[in-house]
Amino acid sequence: MTTNAAGPGREFRERELHLNLFIYPGGHHEAAWRHSSSDPDRLLDIRFYQDLARSAEAVTFDGVFFADGPALADNVRYASRFRLEPFTWLSAIAAATERTGLIGTASTTYSEPYNLARLFASLDHLSGGRAGWNIVTTGAPQAAQNFGLDAHPVHAERYERARDFLEAVTKLWDSWEDEALVADQRSGLFADTDRIHTVDHEGPLLKVRGPLNIPRSPQGRPVYVQAGSSEDGRAFAARYAEAIFTAHQTLRSGQDFYADIKKRAARLGRDPGQLLVLPGISPFIASTEAEARRLHEDFNELTQPEYSLELLHRLLGIRLTPQQLDGPVPRELIETQGERGNGSRFQLVLDIVEREQPTVRQLLHRLAGARGHRVFAGTPEQVADQIQQWYEQGAADGFNVMPPWLPGGFDLFADHVVPILRERGLFRSAYTGRTLREHYGLARPASRYAPQGAAVSVA
Repeated sequence: MTTNAAGPGREFRERELHLNLFIYPGGHHEAAWRHSSSDPDRLLDIRFYQDLARSAEAVTFDGVFFADGPALADNVRYASRFRLEPFTWLSAIAAATERTGLIGTASTTYSEPYNLARLFASLDHLSGGRAGWNIVTTGAPQAAQNFGLDAHPVHAERYERARDFLEAVTKLWDSWEDEALVADQRSGLFADTDRIHTVDHEGPLLKVRGPLNIPRSPQGRPVYVQAGSSEDGRAFAARYAEAIFTAHQTLRSGQDFYADIKKRAARLGRDPGQLLVLPGISPFIASTEAEARRLHEDFNELTQPEYSLELLHRLLGIRLTPQQLDGPVPRELIETQGERGNGSRFQLVLDIVEREQPTVRQLLHRLAGARGHRVFAGTPEQVADQIQQWYEQGAADGFNVMPPWLPGGFDLFADHVVPILRERGLFRSAYTGRTLREHYGLARPASRYAPQGAAVSVA
């Protein structure tokens, strides 16, 4: 494995590249379901997803990741943008795998701490310590009415609740000490109730008594994963996150984010090496660069303007028509003030508009591949070069691999890119642990009720 600084102020140590498979129904390109290599009839077949997870495990990926949202995505008329409830799906995947991590999205805005703590604790026990929680505050305003609200809470309010929520669930996951479950058949003592604690959480927005009705899970608590890169998101991630999913179009942008988030964590007294930065990459892979570019163009030709323009409206707030596709993106119509302007994905797309001055069609094709995550077309060696450059030049600790289509897009990565990464000494050839924390090299947190200075294990 390569040796590099893990972050500002951290001693040089051995690093290990981390890779997750980000599973989206059909693939991440919006037209994936239309491509001849796709099989949309399998998109609701759990065996399809179990096979994908087994493929990820076969090449020792750290985890598989399922995104979720509590509302129907805009314009599902033209793309496979439904949502599979991740706990059900990941539980079925847990039964079909042994090592790969299981990361699912759950909203702090539209969930309650006690219910969510139970779900993730159950998944962690079920999988033998492989659960990760992708913490989101939910950006889709249409979710509000699904939960009896007249309006979606504004950005700052959602993050205030998220902080309160994290404090509450962390206390719940600690409410059973590791030694509380005794199960001594001879004495008849099942649980040491002196080691089970009410949490009596009273925050600015949430009140939870506890304790949790499930013993402490194998990892102590699931891995905290976070995906927001706004100012509020960065502050939240620096305090709580152990892995960050982020989107960047350029190496410089990735480096700036990486340095910023590690410094923020260090200022809060955290070890920056215990916070992983994992950008998304969606690779089109072929034996030559020209063939990879043609493959990318084939997918873009299958996009439908009605869907793409709706996505652009959601991201930038501007309504355009098919007649404007080959004209410049009207920068003067993009309003940077207000709620939308707080979003990190808004800023990413705005940066593309200002830096590259694309036509509307060109911008839509940029976004079609992975909704703002980096799309790269090239040979396996070129894809590996990109990953190595970002990893070694301070922009990433690893990547969320976002195949444009499934399963073929991932098969190409697994069969042709992973061997190159291994030859270069960047990626493992075998698992050395069983839990997601061990894969990520993260400490198992000691319970807040453990004696002061109690040791924590680090993979």
